[in-house]
Amino acid sequence: MSDYDSPRNARRRGGGPRRGAYGRPQKPALKLQTTTLWYYPSQQYSDQPMGLPGYEGRTPAWVIWNLLERYTREGDLVMDPFCGGGTTIDVARDMKRRGIGYDLRPVREDIFKADARKLPLEDEKADFVFMDPPYSTHIEYSEDPNCIGKLSAFDDDYFEAMEGAFAEADRVLRDRRYFALYVSDSFEKKKGFVPIGARLAEMLRGRFKIVDHISVVRGNRKLEKPAFHKAAAEGNFFLRGFQHLLIFKKETAQGGPKDGRGR
Repeated sequence: MSDYDSPRNARRRGGGPRRGAYGRPQKPALKLQTTTLWYYPSQQYSDQPMGLPGYEGRTPAWVIWNLLERYTREGDLVMDPFCGGGTTIDVARDMKRRGIGYDLRPVREDIFKADARKLPLEDEKADFVFMDPPYSTHIEYSEDPNCIGKLSAFDDDYFEAMEGAFAEADRVLRDRRYFALYVSDSFEKKKGFVPIGARLAEMLRGRFKIVDHISVVRGNRKLEKPAFHKAAAEGNFFLRGFQHLLIFKKETAQGGPKDGRGR
């Protein structure tokens, strides 16, 4: 159950969540997000979990669903070089796309071991690339010394590593197809704030045409704890309340798209 599905939040909104069989909360009908502020009251959009349950830093399945619904078609190859718990490939397969995922520390047999900066995939093979990379050093993803999650966003090494990952995404992505980056900014006491989203957006604009910048409301239990809000007020800093979703299109050949999905 996500933070937004909690009974306490339901009471604050007025009334309780919709109930189905055996009194279980029902998720609202999934529909295409149509503004630049995205919200859905759950990590998952169906009763079939997408991604390894309990995987820390798991991407919301409904975010990937919205992207694939807009920018891909059945049979397209969806690639995720930071596949983590496998949410991207699970959503892709659920939507009758082909999903392929890579990670330095694969946690499932259907995720291949590879560095996002050196992928074993042919040039211009993917129809859509999705990335949810480490946002500095906030989560311990792997013991591998090459893990980008070991690099602090306060140092240029992090951004140089991400440039390498973007170069690989550019290489494997087909022309006139789409790329999406899901990322958060970073704040650390005594160090301050790093606008990761803004910096990565500018880096990506050197390779791709920007389509849009979405703010995705975060579901995080820390945002429900008064102690965190008290610390933010007393320390004069802000808790992270949203994620950046940056959408780009690869355009290297002559001629424009035939329709909204780059066909």
